[in-house]
Amino acid sequence: MQVEKFYYDNKIVKMFAYATILWGVVGMLAGLLAAIQIYLPGANFNMPVTTFGRVRPVHTNAVIFAFVGNGIFMGVYYSLQRLCKARMYSDMLSKIHFWGWQLIIVAAAITLLAGYTTGKEYAELEWPIDIAITLIWVVFGINMFGTILKRRERHLYVAIWFYIATWITVAMLHIVNSIELPFSFMKSYSWYAGVQDALVQWWYGHNAVAFFLTTPYLGLMYYFLPKAANRPIYSYRLSIIHFWALIFIYIWAGPHHLLYTALPDWAQSLGVVFSVMLIAPSWGGMLNGLFTLRGAWDKVREDPVLKFMVVAVTCYGMATFEGPLLSLKSVNAISHFTDWTIAHVHIGALGWNGFLTFSVLYWLIPKIFKTQLYSKKLANTHFWIGTIGIVVYAIPLYWAGFEQSTMWKAFNEEGGLKFSFIETVTSIIPMYVARSLGGLLYLVGVFVMVYNIVKTVKSGKLVANEEAEAAPLSKVVETHGKEHWHRWIERKPVQMLIFSLIAVAIGGILEMVPTFLVKSNIPTISSVKPYTPLELQGRDIYVREGCYTCHSQMVRPFRDEVARYGEYSKAGEFVYDHPFQWGSKRTGPDLAREGGKNPDSWHFMHMWDPRRTSDKSIMPQYTWLFRDNIDTAITPAKIRAMQTLGVPYEKGYDQLANSDLKAQAKSIADGLKQDTQVKQLSSTEDGIDLKNLEQKEIIALIAYLQRIGKDIKAEPKKEAPIVEVSNK
Repeated sequence: MQVEKFYYDNKIVKMFAYATILWGVVGMLAGLLAAIQIYLPGANFNMPVTTFGRVRPVHTNAVIFAFVGNGIFMGVYYSLQRLCKARMYSDMLSKIHFWGWQLIIVAAAITLLAGYTTGKEYAELEWPIDIAITLIWVVFGINMFGTILKRRERHLYVAIWFYIATWITVAMLHIVNSIELPFSFMKSYSWYAGVQDALVQWWYGHNAVAFFLTTPYLGLMYYFLPKAANRPIYSYRLSIIHFWALIFIYIWAGPHHLLYTALPDWAQSLGVVFSVMLIAPSWGGMLNGLFTLRGAWDKVREDPVLKFMVVAVTCYGMATFEGPLLSLKSVNAISHFTDWTIAHVHIGALGWNGFLTFSVLYWLIPKIFKTQLYSKKLANTHFWIGTIGIVVYAIPLYWAGFEQSTMWKAFNEEGGLKFSFIETVTSIIPMYVARSLGGLLYLVGVFVMVYNIVKTVKSGKLVANEEAEAAPLSKVVETHGKEHWHRWIERKPVQMLIFSLIAVAIGGILEMVPTFLVKSNIPTISSVKPYTPLELQGRDIYVREGCYTCHSQMVRPFRDEVARYGEYSKAGEFVYDHPFQWGSKRTGPDLAREGGKNPDSWHFMHMWDPRRTSDKSIMPQYTWLFRDNIDTAITPAKIRAMQTLGVPYEKGYDQLANSDLKAQAKSIADGLKQDTQVKQLSSTEDGIDLKNLEQKEIIALIAYLQRIGKDIKAEPKKEAPIVEVSNK
């Protein structure tokens, strides 16, 4: 048979591998800093660029899109060429993809630390970077599909199915969730508001985990695990069921992040049902991976690559069992807003994504450098340090989650809340310390790997263009006899793409369309009014500083939450919130009913130094808010953007907005200047300059905090359905 000689591009694989290692270290260092900042306020360094609210999204974006993202591309570029028996479609597109992605990562880090954020978790990047992501993702797609179309292998292996589904679904998720209205070069408002924004965000957020952290890594598992074990995947039929069931079911599960919120009950219930169904395909994939190693456990004991893979696949199984468990309403009532969720997420991130990435690096680097791994002993050391790090990280957070929830819900004999919120925070600080030690251990293991890989690279030489040969597709001889029914689609990548899109689009369409088009899902509340210009400025400052990373704005209909915070939240009160700010974690108390609870002077002192209002507070200082002026030049553009989004400001109000802003700011500032504590603070050596106080950002933030929840307080009181959850 006539064969063709060609060359695999290993240089691009090496580049993505190096980027994976670099950004892994950077992302984990940011995570370690954030973990320390939780219990040590001084670690925020009293600077805007180093506060937890800005460092935390840098950490999540660096780990997800820089570390895991580059890990995906490293594995795809290596495996796709060999599965298709073809060089990548275009070396130029490969380079554009690589450098474009790295520039996006750098731009993301700079802008997030500078405070440019949309305020939507895992989708914080502003509109110019969103556009860049879209363009580079298209480049990746063209390069991937071009390679598939010129392949010399007729059938598409299961790993490629997952790559295709990943590409089309991530594109859909990113575009739909990133629809926003820019009003300046680096700032925009989400096109959606309130409940609708929450649904779209967690449809995206949950499925970013599904189709960026899971499906591409399952593709890598299906390729690299059999390669490392030197045996075929356990079951072809199981891989078919795993693939189609997973991508169809996963997309429906997003609403389980919004249980007991103002989201309509039917959407919450859909999220629960499909989350529970997810156990079957997820565990099917896990078992397919583990059963591939049947009879090879002696090899697992000796080979650090397989050790990492076994723990990675096991963590995938654990996380995908715990996810559906947490979607049960009775369990979610305990876990949501607590550190239990943080522990759950990191079992997947550290165990599944981290360990599988390490295993691929350990296997792949010696291959492309034509050498042996420098030290199996060091790789085994990394494995054990990393495994212990995961355990030390996760167990204290599970403990902290249970303790938080039970303390939040505890009542004394008189029927009052047993613990203040600050008591629930200080009681779990030892667990936070232990968590950071676990993260440090995990990071030490990464540095061991870096040393091992550097020595491995130095001992070999990169085979930039690896020679291979195969028959062209037209010359491939078909096997005769009965074929499995699924084989026909494996020959048709375009049909695979279309069927994958249909499978993942159904769930999103059926959840979103009724929420957007049926008005009864979001009943209006007459007393809810648009924010004043000053309050709108303050809300944007709140978002900029990442306050949503620690504070929720969603009172759930539980007895303890209503007793602690006030009336439960309703869908209609968020109709002017672009973006929504419901949050996902309560390191600090909920703020949904904060307006009017404390005087302006309390907020003033609290933001200058939280220890002045609560000596055990772990919140950082925000002293720059007392120094920086409100950017009134942008106020008209903000008002016009809100009008475009349907917020009912009067026509021409954009030209009058700053007059109202200055009047409200002067009223708040004049009141503060008369306060005894404020005057006392201004008289100290390092005190606050009260001159031109009405121009400072702190005034806008106070205006916003004092507004939150006040519209609902103006509504006539109604009997609220309160859900009582047993502490037993």
